[in-house]
Amino acid sequence: MPNLVVKSREPDAEGNVLAITPESAGWSYIGLHVYRLKPGQKVNKRTGSAEVCLTLLQGKANIVTSRLQCLNIGSRMSIFEGTPPDSVYVPMNDEYEIEALTDLEIAVCSAPGKAGGEAHFIRSADVQAEMRGYGNMLRRVHNILPEQQEAGSLLVVEVFTPGGHWSSYPPHKHDRDRLPHESYLEEIYYHRVNPGHGFALQRVYTDDRSLDEAMAVANGDAVLVPKGYHPVSAAPGYDLYYLNVMAGPVRTWKFHNDPDHEWLFRQPAKEGEQ
Repeated sequence: MPNLVVKSREPDAEGNVLAITPESAGWSYIGLHVYRLKPGQKVNKRTGSAEVCLTLLQGKANIVTSRLQCLNIGSRMSIFEGTPPDSVYVPMNDEYEIEALTDLEIAVCSAPGKAGGEAHFIRSADVQAEMRGYGNMLRRVHNILPEQQEAGSLLVVEVFTPGGHWSSYPPHKHDRDRLPHESYLEEIYYHRVNPGHGFALQRVYTDDRSLDEAMAVANGDAVLVPKGYHPVSAAPGYDLYYLNVMAGPVRTWKFHNDPDHEWLFRQPAKEGEQ
């Protein structure tokens, strides 16, 4: 199994700072490429047998596919503004051009597509936001490409975790094709930390501990989750953002909680309540 941490690098000639493919990850479904582009810089790609979700992490761009033009889009100039992002879904057997209008950081999330899909603009205002957890497990979730939206296999979500809080917690997993109780989904976490010199911690472990890795995560690192539980902790003083990319044989998110920690889902009563 490859190293679960994939580090960003300086931009190459194309502006790419992170490249994860199914082949490099040693699995079957998902990939993630992140680009940091200067104004006027362009990226042109064909999707082939994959579908992609182009998520504007920060900055503005023009994105054009064979049938769709999305001009001057981008809802935030910094990830940590916290507003939901603009994104563009591009189906298989299509093409796209990204043109940066400002300094731009953009994620290209990919997974196997299906015939008949259509490119569409996912507006920031249409992205559902929700709060999950309580106490120091509280975090904000933006559902960018949830299973209720049309796609072949790809699921995309982003999460904001305040410093000192835990996320993807209590621990859960989705590594068995055992519907309706659990779905098999590969997953990538792309982490950003604010301030950027901070860190977070992520653990990936299985019930039998055949996989049990605890990792210090720096700004710009990605973590591969091929199986097992995968909680995250944001260090006090450092807010944590991560982009999640998931896909598997069935496009649904059904997870199994670690039974040792499932009691944490029972929120304690507030003072004065019984």
